Amino acid sequence: MKDKFGRSIEYMRISITDRCNLRCRYCMPHGIEKVEHARIISYEDIVRICEAAAGLGITKFKITGGEPLVRIGCSDLVKSIKSIPGTEQVTLTTNGVELAGHMASLVDAGLDAVNISLDTLDAEKYGYITQRGSIDKVMAGIDSALLSGIKTKINCVPQRGFNDDEIKDFAHFAFDRGIDVRFIELMPIGSAIDGKGVSNIEIIDALRSDFPELTPDDSIHGNGPAVYYGIPGLKGSIGLISAMHGVFCESCNRIRLTSQGYIKPCLCYEESIDIKPALAGDITDIRKILEEAITSKPGQHCFNEDPGQTDRRSMSQIGG
Repeated sequence: MKDKFGRSIEYMRISITDRCNLRCRYCMPHGIEKVEHARIISYEDIVRICEAAAGLGITKFKITGGEPLVRIGCSDLVKSIKSIPGTEQVTLTTNGVELAGHMASLVDAGLDAVNISLDTLDAEKYGYITQRGSIDKVMAGIDSALLSGIKTKINCVPQRGFNDDEIKDFAHFAFDRGIDVRFIELMPIGSAIDGKGVSNIEIIDALRSDFPELTPDDSIHGNGPAVYYGIPGLKGSIGLISAMHGVFCESCNRIRLTSQGYIKPCLCYEESIDIKPALAGDITDIRKILEEAITSKPGQHCFNEDPGQTDRRSMSQIGG
């Protein structure tokens, strides 16, 4: 289905929980007010929504959180969505801490790809930023994903004065392991509203000093807006997601389903549509809500405007 700006909306990000096993300082440093389980949308209802979405041409689904692997049955949900006629891809975004223990069941369920969030390669820094995580468990998760043969990407959010000195280390990590590393510009969401991000313009300039042979890679790596670079003859790529300095809203292809059953047309704005009442009806009622959300998508986010952004929740509450 196309929105009012002519963009094809074919991708839905689905948050299955607002809970997480980490307390990253730029996301939920003090935790969050936990939502009662009864207010979290059921897997059965998520599948019904995906069935309705597939009928509108939304064929690619991303499972997110919070941390999706802390919710029991995540692999079963992946399998159910994969079985919907018209579904092309089901992928997962995770912090990687529990990934090794779930990798086999996720692959058996038909998972197409996994994105692993990792902001530092230094164990001490990792403990500081996450406040409770183990980088060894994340590395085990990365290894298990690579061994499975599934498409694997690393998501890194560079922050000035914290990990901006590791950008070249991440590039070496990408080329040594034959993996995609994506640098995502810090967005002013939740606790990160006062954070100091690093522009992807600076990142690519820094990388070219060590990797002058970097060339644009125009091959398709996924469903997102990343621009990729590689080195001829080497596996692995560097991706840049320039949410702040390279606004890509003209090619936006997504809507979001929050863990509490709201359809969110744009990450930046508070506006969302409660889909739960439609679940008491048939698939036509669900489609109407999805159509309304797609039609109401704004032309561009407002993160660079003052005042602009109206959603002040954390990323875990909105859905990663």
